[in-house]
Amino acid sequence: MQVDNRILDDLARVAGGALGAFSSLREEAEGQLRAQLERVLSRMDVVSREEYEAVRAMAAKAREEQEAMAERLAALEATVASLSAAKAPLPVPVEAAGVPAVVEADPADAKPEEGKPGSRATPAA
Repeated sequence: MQVDNRILDDLARVAGGALGAFSSLREEAEGQLRAQLERVLSRMDVVSREEYEAVRAMAAKAREEQEAMAERLAALEATVASLSAAKAPLPVPVEAAGVPAVVEADPADAKPEEGKPGSRATPAA
């Protein structure tokens, strides 16, 4: 039976060595696959998770600011509408504005044109 134990021990050692070789082979294959994927992704111009999260946070902040500005604009428009409705322009009489209602031309105030026959003005010499 001693011989059987020795054979089993040898088989166990060989199997352990083979598993060690397979595990190192597996690690090597994983490394090669990871490197290949990184090269493909770098050629595809794909963003990293950190860059994506940063842009996503910026977009969320911009959306919140835009919604706040929209609410503020709506409030300002409502205020302007209520003020313009409350202060509708009243009709102002023309005399109250300092302008006479009817302006008549006085023929004596008319200035004769120079150089025309029948005018009272003399041409400048």
